[in-house]
Parts: sequence; structure tokens; C-alpha cells
Amino acid sequence: MIRLRKSQDRGHFVSDWLDSYHTFSFATYHDPEHMGFRSLRVINEDRVAPEGGFPLHPHKEMEILSFVLEGTLKHKDSLGHEELIHAGEVQRISAGTGIMHSEYNPSGTDSVHFLQIWILPDEQGLTPAYESKVFEPKEPNSLQLLASKDGRDGSVVVHQDISLYSGELDIDHALEYRLDTGRHAWLQITAGELEVAGQLTSAGDGVAISDETVIGLVAPERARFLLFDLG
Repeated sequence: MIRLRKSQDRGHFVSDWLDSYHTFSFATYHDPEHMGFRSLRVINEDRVAPEGGFPLHPHKEMEILSFVLEGTLKHKDSLGHEELIHAGEVQRISAGTGIMHSEYNPSGTDSVHFLQIWILPDEQGLTPAYESKVFEPKEPNSLQLLASKDGRDGSVVVHQDISLYSGELDIDHALEYRLDTGRHAWLQITAGELEVAGQLTSAGDGVAISDETVIGLVAPERARFLLFDLG
């Protein structure tokens, strides 16, 4: 079963410094038909204006991933971490019993474009933790593991049965991904166009996949995407 979540159907919030699209219900946007998918709870596509950002705020009992698409994001937290996250880098926060953090765009001229992803952890009461990694580009038209339960292949660790891949396909290239029995997948398109099992998707679209063993991907034009393999 394949269900398409079109970009224009997402929740949308705009302020003087933030332009945010919500794939699932978030803050003042509530849609009982889109409360999450499996352990995925939030996928927000955020564009933060120069020198704008989220002031210090708390989180508990959530795995939080930030994936920067363009620009630079400045992170600071109550564990003492302070660093810049650049395009292509991944940041992971295990909020656990509680953490405070802020996220800002340090540039005075350029916006920052990133995805913030919340994942429900597989256990409560974890000790708060932080991790970030730079991933070197892989060979074209392949998948790169960014996050996993066991941290394999240099991925960041998330406390949930999930594997998160980034992918990029050149025009007219194809890729197949095999799902084990009982597994599910979510695809989030970040750039270009991608045919998913024959359905055309474009940037901002999401695709929920269940009861399938093979996911066929074809790029009518160069495409970038995230693929979540979920229990």
C-alpha cells in the first residue's frame, strides 16, 4: 500500500523569520488523519531567515534529528554543546529525561533550509545525549545511511528500530529498495522529481509505504530524498 502526502496539503506556518511546513500535526496545526507514521512523529521543513531562530526551549522523551539542506544552523544546548551544522550534516538529540536547546541562523545574509525530524524513542527515561556527523558524499545513485538503532556504517544512533537513508538520483536513473517482511517505509522528497512505484512526486511530498517488498524509484529529473525504513 502506497499513500501520497502532497506538499501543498501539509500544515503551514509563517512568521517574520520562519517559513515552516508540517508533514504531520504540529503546534497549532492539527490533522487527525496525519498524526505521524509508525515511530515518525514530526517532519518539519523549515526555512529560517538571516539571524532568525528558535530561542532556548525544552524537549523530553523524543529523538530529534536535524538535516540541513542549505545554509548553516547554529545549535546550543544545556549539555554544553555549541556548534554550527552545515548542509549535508546530521544532528541527533536524544531528549530523554529533558534537555534545553536553541537553533539559530548565524548568517546575516542567507537563509537556512533544514528538516527537523522527531522520532518516538523505544524506551522512556533515557539520559539526554547529543551527536552530530559530517557525511562525505557517496557514489552517485545510491543510498547513504545517516541514522540507525545500532550506529552501523558510521551513522548517528537513534533509540528506535529505524534506518534513515539519504539518496540522490541523476536524471533517468533508477533504484530499488527492498523492505523486509513487516517493515514500513516513509519517503520524503527534498529536491527534484521522483517516481515512487509509478507515482510522480516532487519536492516536499511524502510517501507512506506498507505491505510492499520492493520500492521502485525512478528520477525523471535529478532528485534528492530521505528514506525511512521503519518497524
